[in-house]
Amino acid sequence: MNARLNLFENPIAGKVTKHFAAAGKAVHDSPLPVSTQHLVTLRASQINGCGFCTDMHSKDAVAAGEDWLRLNLVAAWREATCFTEAERAALELTEQGTRIADGAGGVPDEIWENAAKHYDEEQLAALVILIAMINTYNRLNVMIQQPAGSYQPGQFA
Repeated sequence: MNARLNLFENPIAGKVTKHFAAAGKAVHDSPLPVSTQHLVTLRASQINGCGFCTDMHSKDAVAAGEDWLRLNLVAAWREATCFTEAERAALELTEQGTRIADGAGGVPDEIWENAAKHYDEEQLAALVILIAMINTYNRLNVMIQQPAGSYQPGQFA
């Protein structure tokens, strides 16, 4: 299986993905816990059916020290006992932000307020930007049918 479009060789796509990478670095370097960042990117990728990002973010999470058990349970986080209340709030915001078209009024106030109990304004900004960015990456990869399975941790660092 080959991707329909090479994002790195195409001049416009290459330029845009470089900007995305720079924005991603700003989020990665933010005070939002890296473990939360991994959970968020993995969950959004699962929801969007992006095999490439699911592969990438699970491998990067393990390389950063995340436990496989937690990663295996991200899809069932509501029933899993291994996530903190803050992580649950981030995962709920991720789901609501990823499935934004499913809700008539966008992200409900109670979901936002729960996240705001666990994260300060800078962390919330990073979380919202991360959710928006991973959804963009997921859509790019799904549209071009980017193959999954060959990613190596840190490949794009």
